[in-house]
Amino acid sequence: MHEMAIAQGILDIVVQEASQNGADRITRIKLRIGEMTGIQPDALTFCFEALAAETPARAAELEIEVVPLVAECQACGQQFGVERYRFFCPACSSAEVKTLSGRELQVEHLEVE
Repeated sequence: MHEMAIAQGILDIVVQEASQNGADRITRIKLRIGEMTGIQPDALTFCFEALAAETPARAAELEIEVVPLVAECQACGQQFGVERYRFFCPACSSAEVKTLSGRELQVEHLEVE
């Protein structure tokens, strides 16, 4: 379960940021997670809550935005949502595509007290 390692990384980031800004408590964390990362939001939330129990993030609300996997065809310029990891342009069938979104893993912002 790679969600545990990811949750630990997120926790490390937010606790350090809160500490550097003189905050005692983290109340909300907004994440952007790309569809292609394979991260399961429910599993990530479970792991984060378990790890955060004795930290300033113990009561933090974890808000997760799942970013869809979108690509652009380099042959015809068509932008399209990638389904079931089929990286073929629906307009011209080219496999020459560039991923535009869906690989993100970001702490977008956090709220502290």
